Amino acid sequence: MTSTAEESDMAARASILVENFVQVVGRINAAASATRPVRLVAVSKKKPASDILALYSATKHLHMELLEKAPVLPSEIKWHFIGALQTNKCKQLAEDIPNLWVVESVDAAKKADALEKGRASLISKNPEAQKLRVFVQVNTSGENLKSGCAPSKALELAQHITGACPHLTLEGFMTIGDIVRSKTSHEPNNDFLILQQTRDKVAKGLGRDPEQLELSMGMSSDFEQAIELGATNVRIGTTIFGERPPKENTATQASAP
Repeated sequence: MTSTAEESDMAARASILVENFVQVVGRINAAASATRPVRLVAVSKKKPASDILALYSATKHLHMELLEKAPVLPSEIKWHFIGALQTNKCKQLAEDIPNLWVVESVDAAKKADALEKGRASLISKNPEAQKLRVFVQVNTSGENLKSGCAPSKALELAQHITGACPHLTLEGFMTIGDIVRSKTSHEPNNDFLILQQTRDKVAKGLGRDPEQLELSMGMSSDFEQAIELGATNVRIGTTIFGERPPKENTATQASAP
């Protein structure tokens, strides 16, 4: 049973989260073009499910980074998978979570194939289920510790997704940019420029309008610059939820639009 003091603390926490969320939305709208809407994905890594529920209750429209707690949260939440993607978990991920809206970290054909199998299985059991959107993750900084395909491999992977994975939809491209570049230089972050250039080259190779393919880039420290350079999907964590607790051996995350 929740005590009066606990209820008061939860209400105060919810008020802070909603205020932070509204401020971020305002900053996004100020930076965005009137003709190009930008989706906010709220990243609640290591935060409790109550934080996500508080935001959802206030907004009724939420894109969140996928949490282990997803089954106990409202089915209307549109979940984004953003973290490192393991091939052996892809089929289950795509099959077991009907409201998984997009996987943002596809960097290899075998992962796309596994997601395809999972979503095909889900749709065979539930014809009303939607195709699974995917972003191709690109390692724009060339750092060995970062996931993502090389920019030169992005077209090949995109062609595989569009040609061999009928239950997936290529939504666009994602990068985890070098935040130091955004903070220490007056020049545009080169990671954002490379992702935009990669998207444009792939679009040409696919015979598509570049504007049909989204750019997921920018986080709490640099999302406004990312929007100026073409981002349509930004992933905001600490600016909404506050600093994360110390790292542990395992991690989960959550995000919102």
